[in-house]
Amino acid sequence: MIVGIDLGTTHSLIGVHDAEGGRLFSNPHGSLLTPSVISIGDDGSLLVGQPARERLVTHPYLSVAAFKRWMGSPRETKLGQRSFRPEELSALILRSLIADAEAALGSRIEEAVISVPAYFSDAQRKATRVAGELAGIRVERLINEPTAAALAYGLQERGGEGRVLVLDLGGGTFDVSLLEMFDGVVEVHASAGDNFLGGEDFLEVLVEGFCAEHRLDAAKLAPGDSAQLRRRLEQLKRELSTQAQGTLNVSMAGHSYTWEVDEARFAQLAEPLLQRMRAPIERALRDAKLKPSELDDIVLVGGAVRMPMISRLATRMLGRLPLRHVNPDHAIALGAVVAAGLKSRDESLREVVLTDVCPYTLGTQVARQGNDGKVRSGYFHPIIPRNSVVPVSREDRFYPMNEQQSHVIIDVYQGENPMVEKNIKLGELRVALDLKRSRNEQGVLTRFTYDVDGLLQVEVIEDATGKRHELVLEQNPGLLDREEIARRLQALAAIKVHPRDQQQNIALMARTERVYEEYIDARHMVQQWMAQFREVLESQDLPRIERHRDELAQALDELEARA
Repeated sequence: MIVGIDLGTTHSLIGVHDAEGGRLFSNPHGSLLTPSVISIGDDGSLLVGQPARERLVTHPYLSVAAFKRWMGSPRETKLGQRSFRPEELSALILRSLIADAEAALGSRIEEAVISVPAYFSDAQRKATRVAGELAGIRVERLINEPTAAALAYGLQERGGEGRVLVLDLGGGTFDVSLLEMFDGVVEVHASAGDNFLGGEDFLEVLVEGFCAEHRLDAAKLAPGDSAQLRRRLEQLKRELSTQAQGTLNVSMAGHSYTWEVDEARFAQLAEPLLQRMRAPIERALRDAKLKPSELDDIVLVGGAVRMPMISRLATRMLGRLPLRHVNPDHAIALGAVVAAGLKSRDESLREVVLTDVCPYTLGTQVARQGNDGKVRSGYFHPIIPRNSVVPVSREDRFYPMNEQQSHVIIDVYQGENPMVEKNIKLGELRVALDLKRSRNEQGVLTRFTYDVDGLLQVEVIEDATGKRHELVLEQNPGLLDREEIARRLQALAAIKVHPRDQQQNIALMARTERVYEEYIDARHMVQQWMAQFREVLESQDLPRIERHRDELAQALDELEARA
């Protein structure tokens, strides 16, 4: 069975497409959304999702979130006695999701379709595949997030046809895709985006605004205080999505702070982020050669689009109100589920066809002779233009600059700047030349092939000999080699993970500890609750534990609502 997975910056989801259609699976806490957070417990065991998120405040040095932003980089995060790469942290989230799906289906899962931001680089996409491998599954396909969202929207609106602009603002990334839908076909015409713009950045402007108001230095806050402040401001951000004004009360380092802020002030603080959102929207329309008036619908997806300022921006720029027929938190996952159904040739999807595009230009570095006769290198020569329909394969022929060259270097770059220094280098291939041959005999035919998963293959064929060379981009800096993947897979297998049936109790205890730390005036009462819950857990009386768990959760809800 193939599952669809939304591996998100803030939350992740999993589901399957079967005879009943697309459906998502709940975690042990009854939620479809699993927080993308990892923590190491007091006993050295691994905590994933809800219990890990509660520990961001109480155990900041043992917990980590938003690591999707580091995918494709060599960055490591130290938690307890060991360090984790972004691929490993993502693999732990995937393992948790797979366990939830297997519990619901009663069968083993070995394959998945995973969503990625449309603007993810080659290295980030390969890192996502490695995360799947470390989680014990084969990644059958990577699907771009806005394409997945459009797929979910397109199937819900079966009779709908026309041009649709999808704005996907997730926890850490912003993607824009222009699609056309007709007769069951979902065809992507243009994609654009920003890999470092998402809900986390809107939270960051609230942190900066609060600290400026109270003359605090965010960088100098204690880790626990910083985590508590961010959690409270996240609550405030959610409040401002449904009401005009919100109030924050927080105690840090022996001081109590109050901050009243309205939605207009929040939008003012976030204005630089809103300006950054404009550029990808304008680029996608320009590449598709469309005016806003030619759009039939605008679709908002991603949890961050609930902020009213996002709808206002879309309406001002595009001249129409956006749609939210599909739950913004679920849309990408449901689209990934549909893509998984397509991959498994689900009979109910036999009339659905999906095409996608390469979201960025791919090319190589060349040297050029100027009008002054001087040769200068560093120019970007596009081979596959951005928004080419995938799969796509393009070739070009290159020659050495002079007769004395001993080799040519085929550098592979991704980007839109005419100079390679401002684009992203993906790798390089050196081809030795025969100095006995003339320059015109030493041409190299270079072919770039970009597949539906967003993975790039580069082939170079020497004109003189017919010899073929292939660039292995897996060896890019920051990516794991096969030997290292095997070693880390073995290390992850040795980490103790609590059984699923204990997750609710662990999460509730972590929440109680967090509330104890945050609410100073209620500490005596919360401490009593913790002691009582521990006694009940030790009794191993399951009905009693379940009853007490519900009572404690309700008491904590009431306490936090009053504060």
